[in-house]
Amino acid sequence: MDIPVYLFAGFLDGGKTTFINGILQDGFAIQERTLLICCEEGEVEYDPKALRNVTVVTVEAEEDLTPARLKQLEKKHRPKQVLIEFNGMWSLARLYQKALPDNWVLYQIMTMVEAGTFDTYAKNLGQIMMEKLTNADMIVFNRCDEALRASLRQRNLKMVNRRANIYLENLDGTSEDYADDTVCPFDLDQDVIDIPDDDFGIWYVDVMEHPERYEGRTIRAKTVVCHLPQYPDDTVLGRFAMTCCEDDITFLGLVARGDSFDAFENRSWAQVSGVVRMEAHKAYEGEKGPVLRVTAVSPAEKPRQEVLTF
Repeated sequence: MDIPVYLFAGFLDGGKTTFINGILQDGFAIQERTLLICCEEGEVEYDPKALRNVTVVTVEAEEDLTPARLKQLEKKHRPKQVLIEFNGMWSLARLYQKALPDNWVLYQIMTMVEAGTFDTYAKNLGQIMMEKLTNADMIVFNRCDEALRASLRQRNLKMVNRRANIYLENLDGTSEDYADDTVCPFDLDQDVIDIPDDDFGIWYVDVMEHPERYEGRTIRAKTVVCHLPQYPDDTVLGRFAMTCCEDDITFLGLVARGDSFDAFENRSWAQVSGVVRMEAHKAYEGEKGPVLRVTAVSPAEKPRQEVLTF
């Protein structure tokens, strides 16, 4: 029988235990026997009133998380679901590959981050931080004041993980969605929407999240030209971006169609104009997504800042 696993990731004092207490108090484990595996103990403790149907087991060493050990716990406690409060310094990849039994199915990963320490962790533990963010289904930034909310939104963290739901929890306990969809970051009344070099990443996130805004509109931007073997009939235009740390440079690419790119070497720079259309494409697994129908292209010098930052 498959056992659903809910994983809570993040660094020490990032709010994992508080979040677990909240969902247990809301009745998450009232009906089903629950095994709660604690891999990291901070200042906050589990609420005894919420543990009526919950068995807590502490695992102190990463190497103790093995399929054999977890199967023993399954046999002893017969849980219907498992919560894991994961140690922030341990590897998620190891958990996937070496720790979980075959019938333990990872249903959801929730990453908790203390907003005030995010920059420090991203700078000093970038790869470990990125693993927790890029694999998450939900990300919560705790203890946000107005300045931290503005700073986090300015970094455009949707670039790190576009599929995750991201929330900002305020100092008073209320929370708000990270994405503010009410305002478009560009003036759509222009005949040609010029994308500034430093704002290409912001535009990329917006066109991927809200392609309907740009359907039929002409944009102009300086981009890197990429010829990818998986799309032999098309070109991919975009920019390299560092969204969190130096270990996290990724290519933000948009499929482009036009017959003007044969003379451009791979990774050369071009000034491109084109009309955004919603079209089915392999890049979107056959579904419709934004495709740039190129109307003009010319060689360009690379911008002052070649890699975007947020």
